[in-house]
Amino acid sequence: MVESTRIVLASRPVGAPTEENFRTETAELPAPGEGEVLLRTLYLSLDPYMRGRMSSAKSYADPVEIGAVMVGATVAEVVESRDPSLTKGDVVLAYSGWQSHDVVPARGVRKLDPGKVPVSTALGVLGMPGFTAYAGLRKIGRLQPGETLVVAAATGPVGSAVGQIAKIDGARTVGIAGGPRKVEYLNELGFDVALDHRAPDFAEQLAAAVPDGIDVYFENVGGAVADAVYPLLNTYARVPVCGLIANYNATGATEGPDRLPAYYSRILTKSLTVRGFIQSEFVRELYPEFLREMGEWVAAGRVRYREDVVSGLGAAPEAFIGMLEGRNFGKLVVRVAD
Repeated sequence: MVESTRIVLASRPVGAPTEENFRTETAELPAPGEGEVLLRTLYLSLDPYMRGRMSSAKSYADPVEIGAVMVGATVAEVVESRDPSLTKGDVVLAYSGWQSHDVVPARGVRKLDPGKVPVSTALGVLGMPGFTAYAGLRKIGRLQPGETLVVAAATGPVGSAVGQIAKIDGARTVGIAGGPRKVEYLNELGFDVALDHRAPDFAEQLAAAVPDGIDVYFENVGGAVADAVYPLLNTYARVPVCGLIANYNATGATEGPDRLPAYYSRILTKSLTVRGFIQSEFVRELYPEFLREMGEWVAAGRVRYREDVVSGLGAAPEAFIGMLEGRNFGKLVVRVAD
């Protein structure tokens, strides 16, 4: 028997999550059966979608039950294998969540090659966030050379990939982030324009940065940034919507006048395409192409990435709360074990 340390959902948050919404406990795992593997978690991914899974509200995926392990993608080492496709010491991409060990079917993991790129990239630029950027641009953004793209949270794992793929595709890119340090990093990544949404004249700066309007707005924030973007969208602009992090902790309707009629009017009069998506719907069609193309770009240095690594499983709740407040800088990863 192996003892696993795990972080479970202790209670559902009202508004912003707190550390009291999580509980650490231990549990004994059974030995792996036929076709199963015992995994030791090396890295845990922390992502904004997890906030939605803490809620009981109806969504595209079932909520985490009270007392259940928090969900999340992991990079893990095979400790014991009862399947011929994997051997002890192999490193795999799994979905074990916030725990130190797990027993899973071998068919549910993907073997990684530690010799090519750091294995933690399977949780970021070469994982779900990178694929979100790739699929959203390819299937919904349909970006053309010479067009203008705007993306917020542009130093995050999705936004930074969006901007760099757009540059490879020949677009003009405007990245939006919070604070001078992040704006400087956007310049390092090669964005044509980098803006700080905390600036008091942010809306005016954005308008000046896009004299020919916006053709693609990759939406993963919402809130005040979206308010500044929408009046600048061109006719036939495309808006892939993969997240609305500004609203994740909301407990009621937004204060102020109802702006939905004006929003719909703009969609109609400018023939906008506004399409929400979950990256998993494109996996079968695009994932092999993504792994090949993004892998080549990363290896060649054409797509760069930044990781914000915290140490120890116990640090996950505080790091997750900070991520929802915008305190992380790059892809947030927990190093659970060496």
